[in-house]
Amino acid sequence: MKKIFLTVATVLITSFTFAQSCCQLAFASNDGNMAEFTSDESFIASHQLPLAYTHNSEVGGAMITFSTTDTTDGNAYFVKAKTKSKKWLFVYQEWWGLNDHIKKQADILYNEMGGNVNVLAIDMYDGKVATTREDAAKYMQGADEKRLENIVNGALGYAGKKAKIASIGWCFGGGWSLKSAILSKKQAVGSVMYYGMPVQDVEKLKTLNCEVLGLFATEEWISKKIIEEFAENMKTANKLLNYKIFEAEHAFANPSNPKFDEKAATEANAMAISFLKEKFKLK
Repeated sequence: MKKIFLTVATVLITSFTFAQSCCQLAFASNDGNMAEFTSDESFIASHQLPLAYTHNSEVGGAMITFSTTDTTDGNAYFVKAKTKSKKWLFVYQEWWGLNDHIKKQADILYNEMGGNVNVLAIDMYDGKVATTREDAAKYMQGADEKRLENIVNGALGYAGKKAKIASIGWCFGGGWSLKSAILSKKQAVGSVMYYGMPVQDVEKLKTLNCEVLGLFATEEWISKKIIEEFAENMKTANKLLNYKIFEAEHAFANPSNPKFDEKAATEANAMAISFLKEKFKLK
């Protein structure tokens, strides 16, 4: 299958009214939820067990907690910008959870941004980290959409109302990168989603206030058909989307994956870094 690159260039809406407050729920319908795939044995089997790795941050990354609208605080791995900055990058985990590989990616992204951006890798499983496919499937299947949204809103509160926020995520986190951008309202400056299930509801996409970069794979679950429907929905919503479908397997850009596709990942990661630097106005 030939590589496909599609650019949908439209004019972003510069002002709009978001009908819901930060404490109301936008995704209780499970739009964009990948949990349905966890009943597919071939999807579960497609995820290779993560390579063993223990992370020790060299840039000051550490776990923090923040308040949510639930009774339970949220958790995140936080790398603070070298100088005070309103620029924030929210990082969203794969289906394994906030493991040491995601913390390493947060540090890498921090360095790629020159230490000028606050990086927050958000724990969407409330401390649970899977080391088996079965546990990963269980955690993703059991993740409550209301709780997930409250975690994101708590992270937005931690960043503050003046923060300019971009997001990036893989697999489960790829979908949440897009949802996070929607929840960030006018604070959103960009969203990168690696092979995540897109939100298809045009009315929700209309509330998006930033450009999206989609980095997808040739796979049966988040298929070419789904991606093209997403592109059409974004066009209908009058939003800006760039995407590429790589001739690679799901999770191709995960370096903890024994089947890590270095060629495809190098190209995809370069696209992501360039996109984020542009959105943060970094050289």
